[in-house]
Amino acid sequence: MAAVMSVSAVVPPAAAVARARTLLCVPATARAPREMAAEVAAAAALGADLAELRLDRLAGFAPRRDLPALLAKPRTLPALVTYRPKWEGGEYEGDDEPRFEALQLAMELGAEYVDIELKVADKFIKFMSGKKPENCKLIVSSHNYDNTPSAEELASLLAQIQATGADIVKIATTATEIVDVSRMFQILVHCQEKQVPIIGLVMNDRGFISRVLCPKFGGYLTFGSLEKGKESAPSQPTAADLINVYNIRQIGPDTKVFGIIGNPVGHSKSPILHNEAFRSVGLNAVYVPFLVDDLAKFLSTYSSPDFAGFSCTIPHKEAAVRCCDEVDPIARDIGAVNTIIRKPDGKLVGYNTDYVGAISAIEDGIRATQQTHSTVSPLAGRLFVVIGAGGAGKALAYGAKEKGARVVIANRTFARAQELGNLIGGPALTLTELENYHPEEGMILANTTAIGMHPNVNETPLSKQALKSYAVVFDAVYTPKETRLLREAAECGATVVSGLEMFIRQAMGQFEHFTGMPAPDSLMRDIVLRKT
Repeated sequence: MAAVMSVSAVVPPAAAVARARTLLCVPATARAPREMAAEVAAAAALGADLAELRLDRLAGFAPRRDLPALLAKPRTLPALVTYRPKWEGGEYEGDDEPRFEALQLAMELGAEYVDIELKVADKFIKFMSGKKPENCKLIVSSHNYDNTPSAEELASLLAQIQATGADIVKIATTATEIVDVSRMFQILVHCQEKQVPIIGLVMNDRGFISRVLCPKFGGYLTFGSLEKGKESAPSQPTAADLINVYNIRQIGPDTKVFGIIGNPVGHSKSPILHNEAFRSVGLNAVYVPFLVDDLAKFLSTYSSPDFAGFSCTIPHKEAAVRCCDEVDPIARDIGAVNTIIRKPDGKLVGYNTDYVGAISAIEDGIRATQQTHSTVSPLAGRLFVVIGAGGAGKALAYGAKEKGARVVIANRTFARAQELGNLIGGPALTLTELENYHPEEGMILANTTAIGMHPNVNETPLSKQALKSYAVVFDAVYTPKETRLLREAAECGATVVSGLEMFIRQAMGQFEHFTGMPAPDSLMRDIVLRKT
């Protein structure tokens, strides 16, 4: 199999291979058999296709006592029985033979699937001596908790697992960077073409997309936890999120992929918002979080036209300008891109919807609470202090200047503040200097940094005492909805404008770039207010 890094050629034509729907498996990880049975029933109620019984999680597990109860028919879901040893990431610490006996008993009791590790697969098959029931599929698995091997090494591993006589191959690796997942997608497509059933997943946050996108590339199943805290592997999503947020039942080979590129990215509400908006207009698309360290490497790796568009957030907005083949003139002037579209010819085009989203939100916030001239921007002539000199800071500084505001840049690193100040023709300050900066009353403050974002909710970029000089305070942070900065500004009597407003408005602009359709305004606003 070719060792290509790019996934530009790994998406098979929709009709190339007849394919079964990717199954959703919920791990049952309870410590007691009765609780484990209850978890299986709960998984069935959620809409799972099968449940994994993690026998190694059971305290005081006695196979002949507990398995008949766990596998009693009629069952609410088909069962995948796993008895994972400690040396493969599980909790079982005993000898192989008692474990093999338990797995064989599970087969005899009608388990639809049994998982055995590659390291002992031959030994287990010899132990069974041909007694595997026909209706039970044997999954032979390999787990790598350190990294994701090269394409050649993965192909070799695949061949080793196939050679055991496995009914289903399972390969789980660990991502050290998001481009590692592309190699797993290549393996999935290769197996799809050869009609080899495979579970191929990449663990941890950088591998998250493997769990959502496996139906696109032909994975046999994916795992979703019953709820947060009951995961059986690092960064496993919940089954409810896979079904309700990512609409996994509708993902197939023709599904277009969009997503948010950032670091961190787990806090983002964009997947909730865009996936529901896509669904509302009947678009065959999914929107996922991409935890990216190297933007250029990510964009060149996921170069298929099916990876059709991206939102871009901290810290990649400025690098995105350099990575795009074409950049909208306003985004180029700002020096930051928050929206990337891949055209049918493969060229990447960058836009900025932050500045319109944020500036219009601030203007409307002022108009709603303060008397303003109807034809002139309420920002005109006002002193407008921007905290932060990154991509969002550039967007707000540019937008405020366009509206006639007198812009001041404050940043932790003075050189960065000075650089942006020179670009927009305004003074620069450090955050320390900003504490005592109050040349006039009625100023406007806009925080564009991540200070105060969850989980650091007790942080604030400016003291409450200093906030008394401001009439209007905007915070681009929207998790939590009310940041400490906004709470203290309101206590000082300022008009406060939530980052949620900027988020909603910039997302509407992105939706229109992504789809070519008008954004469903009221729906998107309702989603954000309901889900955050």
